[in-house]
This record gives sequence, C-alpha cells and structure tokens, in this order.
Amino acid sequence: MNTDEAIRQRASVRSYGSAKVDDAVVRELIELATQAPSAGNTQEWVFVVVKDPNTRQAIGDACFGRTFIASAPVIVVVCADMDKIEAAYGERGVSLYAAQDTAAAVENLMLAATDRGLATCWVGAFNEQAVKNAVNLPGNVRPMAMITLGYAKEKPRKPARRPVSEVAFSEMYGKPFK
Repeated sequence: MNTDEAIRQRASVRSYGSAKVDDAVVRELIELATQAPSAGNTQEWVFVVVKDPNTRQAIGDACFGRTFIASAPVIVVVCADMDKIEAAYGERGVSLYAAQDTAAAVENLMLAATDRGLATCWVGAFNEQAVKNAVNLPGNVRPMAMITLGYAKEKPRKPARRPVSEVAFSEMYGKPFK
C-alpha cells in the first residue's frame, strides 16, 4: 500500500476482533511514530502500550462511557514529557508544541497500522488523571491521546470529507484556492 492509499483507507474503528496484535508489529508502529517531526527535535513523546485486560478496562472507564476502548486488544497511550518540552520552549512548548508533536506521531502510527491491515481509533476524550493512574505516569508526563489498535470486526465506513474548495484559500482567508 502506498501513502495515498493508507491515508484514504484509514478510518476510525470502534469494533475489534479478538485476534492479538504481535508485539513486534506494535514495536515497529511505535518506531515509525517516532519518525514524526517535533519542535526543535525534542522528541518529547512517550508511548505506553497496554494489553492487560484490567488496565484496558481502567482506561476504558476513564473515557466517559466509550465501551469500545477496553475491547481493543491494544491501547497505545501517547504522552508528552512536559518537562522536556518546557525546558526547550517554555509555555509555548507546553501549550502548543506538545500537542502538535504527539499528533504528528499519532498520525504516523495510525497510517503505518493501516498499511499493515490494522485498525485504529484516535481517542482524545478522557479523564487525564484516571489515565495517569491506570498506567502509572509520573507528574511531568501528560497523556495526550490514546490509540486503540487491533483487527476490525468489519470493514469500517469512511465518512465523506469536505472538498478542497471549502477548506483551502489562496493568499488570504475567503479567497478561493483554484
């Protein structure tokens, strides 16, 4: 699969089969995630791979009723070392770059997973403290996103996307990009 195909095929999956995901594949996905750009090459990302059913349930419970999360064979908790990014960039690093950097890593991971026939869902709605407790994060490490990972029970429906004519402008906002 080429990059364009992975981008077009990736969809959020909320129903997973019981097949396990090999640790070597998860390691490879994380290695590819770390190839993402980061502000000043700080690479402040931290990944916690969760497969234990009890921990997955604790994380699922922290996600405001989204029951599909605990059913995924793997949850990758994507975090940022806030001390590291703050030391490099101060408040802007904490308030913006940590989110940007981890988001770039998440997208790499999700596209690489799609390329390998795996399904994912990016989860951003969760109780941070409950997730920190579930995976024993130190105070300086903040959970930024969670990615559910596994094999889809069925082919996901890919929602329509807005056309370029609605989202891109030329030189200034409101001037159509042709």
